[in-house]
Amino acid sequence: MRVALEPSALDRGGLLTSLVAGEGSATHAWLHSAELNAGPLATRNLSDMLHLLTMLHGPQPGLIELVAEHNIWPGGDAWLADAVRGFAAERGNLGALIVAAGPVPSTPGEAATVSAVIAQRQAMATIARSDRFGCAIGAVAGLLFDWLPIRAALETAAARLGVDFTAPRLPSEEDTADMLAAMPDRERLERTLVFGARQILLHHQCLLDLLATRAGARQG
Repeated sequence: MRVALEPSALDRGGLLTSLVAGEGSATHAWLHSAELNAGPLATRNLSDMLHLLTMLHGPQPGLIELVAEHNIWPGGDAWLADAVRGFAAERGNLGALIVAAGPVPSTPGEAATVSAVIAQRQAMATIARSDRFGCAIGAVAGLLFDWLPIRAALETAAARLGVDFTAPRLPSEEDTADMLAAMPDRERLERTLVFGARQILLHHQCLLDLLATRAGARQG
């Protein structure tokens, strides 16, 4: 369900954090499920999530790198550079967890899954190259904000598997809010930021839906 937002009533950082709180990964039942976080099938389901997340966000250049390469507002360059470096560390965390969790579990419909995630990746690349001012930066901000609940689930898994998990190096929420506040006023900028961020949230929601469906298929 989409959250009703009033851009004029919120600062840009608050606008996007409200969006992510209402529509982001933290609202998805699978991320908090016992099937993923506890029980005999949790490690297998975690391995599936790690592999699909890596398929979506692991290849380089990813969303953040593409936005940095095509950025049309120089004021966002330093923030994007920090995001690129920070997300590289997150990819390293994913890799360490994959080694500990084991290979991707055999699941019916594997070819369809690969096609779906590749299509998501291509859609994100289109967003990254958007010439609508604010759309691409909104997508990166949405990814950074929505990565927090995903990262929390990964940290829980790392503790369970005994994996060292590096501290986050991504731009803080405050840094992102400051960058958004510094953006020059443009007509409908807030709506464009929301559009970009919302696309990433939808991709994450679809990925979590897919993971839940795959877990059910393995038990069927």
